[in-house]
Amino acid sequence: MSDKANPVVRLDDHIVLVTGAGDGIGKAVALAAAGAGATVILLGRTQSKLEAVYDQIVAASCPEPVIHPMDLATASNEDYELLGRSIVEQFGRLDVLLHNAGILGLLGPLQYASPESWMKIMHVNVNAQFMLTRALLPALLNADSGRILFTSSSVGRQGRAYWGAYAVSKFATEGMMQVLADELSSTSRIKVNSINPGATRTEMRAAAYPAENPATLPTPESLIPAYLYLMSQASAHLNGQALDARTLIGQLAAE
Repeated sequence: MSDKANPVVRLDDHIVLVTGAGDGIGKAVALAAAGAGATVILLGRTQSKLEAVYDQIVAASCPEPVIHPMDLATASNEDYELLGRSIVEQFGRLDVLLHNAGILGLLGPLQYASPESWMKIMHVNVNAQFMLTRALLPALLNADSGRILFTSSSVGRQGRAYWGAYAVSKFATEGMMQVLADELSSTSRIKVNSINPGATRTEMRAAAYPAENPATLPTPESLIPAYLYLMSQASAHLNGQALDARTLIGQLAAE
């Protein structure tokens, strides 16, 4: 990969919130954003993992991050509202919201899907993202040019057998992104897009493809150029777009 695929993107003075920041892609993006100068709010359900990411960021002499433990499966409206108010009180604004957290559930025919599992997946992957976005919009509107980035999947753009609630939740995510992008385009400078990371060496991928050799897959760190680009002012022309991380990285490399 050429050096152009890894542009020097700075996020100095940016406030960035990453969900699922304790592991996988969320962790990689949180570390990279901090390395680019951002103050990162680490949101996730496992405090020990968030603390480990916090320690890595501090050890690298990056801006001190903020840990915010939250389980999207059980968080209440009051929990989201409190987070939104806290960000405004502490920072005055939020520059980037990355919806990275999500759950896969058991794959199989819709006919045999558990109603309880279906509801949980839809709640974490769709409802929680709505609640979090709604609560954080005042802080995002206070930014000069806010960014909201939803995480999608190829199965949320073309239905695939046996992917069940996960695939349906990603179709819903794409719809939420499009509606929000259209609404905010005429009332704010916030840009809203979705990104499909593609096959990546994560725990979720291993659960979906247990026979696959993880060593053959790209690492979360390989996606960083796409995420930093979409968090930065360089992507100001993009809004309401369903993007693929690796395609975007290839385009950046060709420029």
